[in-house]
Amino acid sequence: MKMTFYGQFVAGEDQESIRPLIRHNRAFGVGSILDYGVEEDLSPEEAKRKEMESCTSAVEREGSGTSKREKQYQAHRAFGDRRDGVISARTYFYANEAKCDSHMETFLRCIEAAGGASDDGFSAIKLTALGRPQFLLQFSDVLTKWRRLFHQMAAEHGKAGLAAMDTKLEVAVLQESVAKMGIASRTEIENWFTAETLGVSGTLDLLDWSSLIDSRTELSKHLVVPNMQTGQLEPLLSRFTEEEELQMTRMMQRMDILAKKATEMGVRLMVDAEQTYFQPAISRLTLEMQRKFNVEKPLIFNTYQCYLKDAYDNVTLDVELARREGWCFGAKLVRGAYMAQERTRAAQIGYEDPINPTYEATNAMYHRCLNYVLEELKHNTKAKVMVASHNEDTIHFTLRSLKLQLKTVISHAQRSWPSGWGQEHRGH
Repeated sequence: MKMTFYGQFVAGEDQESIRPLIRHNRAFGVGSILDYGVEEDLSPEEAKRKEMESCTSAVEREGSGTSKREKQYQAHRAFGDRRDGVISARTYFYANEAKCDSHMETFLRCIEAAGGASDDGFSAIKLTALGRPQFLLQFSDVLTKWRRLFHQMAAEHGKAGLAAMDTKLEVAVLQESVAKMGIASRTEIENWFTAETLGVSGTLDLLDWSSLIDSRTELSKHLVVPNMQTGQLEPLLSRFTEEEELQMTRMMQRMDILAKKATEMGVRLMVDAEQTYFQPAISRLTLEMQRKFNVEKPLIFNTYQCYLKDAYDNVTLDVELARREGWCFGAKLVRGAYMAQERTRAAQIGYEDPINPTYEATNAMYHRCLNYVLEELKHNTKAKVMVASHNEDTIHFTLRSLKLQLKTVISHAQRSWPSGWGQEHRGH
């Protein structure tokens, strides 16, 4: 049977038509990843109109209010057609909640097909297909500002430039910094940073800091951050309208339905990475799913784009969070699909380019992230990583790393064998 490139990557139009290819691949030990690949046939103008309507609030569209989101997390018409410069990733444009339900049903059928085809199949989903993207922009802006505030306070105390996981602040020092901003009274601040919420170490790191705006805490409703341009304190979490809150809830409900279906079918669910202005929220929501569903094994996989400057920080923080909370880490490592679009947008709108400066820097970042996760796999057999790369050097790098790990495991095992065992036993 001759296999073309198209035949390898486009399995068929429905559950029945894909089965022969899946069976053929399984005979050679090759599993399947089902990824719905159909896009709407929209003109660039239609795409831009839909994007602007779905990424701005009613107040912003009416012109009676100005978005307080930073430039990166605001909708810009010039970049409204997110398909521009992207050839290897599907793009979804929000129409209405019924359309999101339709996308969810399609993803459910993909999960069923993956479950019916193999014992350990994968199915990929995109969160921009499951809800109004305005929420993703707002939440991404919130998460970024909150993380930046931590690093700003760290810099004030001489801890700038450290890796995210290595940056720790004394709780007493942090309380003093927060008090000086006038965010809350001394008593309120002391109630935030307690042994119950942060442990008894006396220090606080970025994971502890991020937990303060966890969706499960009441505190998140009251936090404010300083606006770097005006110097004024502003609410961290925007006040959503009733309809916007419903849209946010529906997106999370759809994610929950898909995760439960994947659990039922024994399928691993990969949440695709998207543009950087959506990604912080996508990653945070994916973590919420991992907390809930990655209890016995990694069912939900987050995607890490290694062409990003902050990829290593993102990977190491999430691995550490999984360790602390006791759930199973699951990762898909990619280089990324939106480089040209991201660079052009950053340059034209006026914010820092989030992409590594060179091809070599991206290779180094990919291998650094992979090494870190492989090291975790040595100690934690429940963690999993997918090396999602078409790069030949990276495939060789991965195989060399795994071979070295295997030698190390064998060497440790041999040292623990009973002294009476002969060489004939060690050869098996």
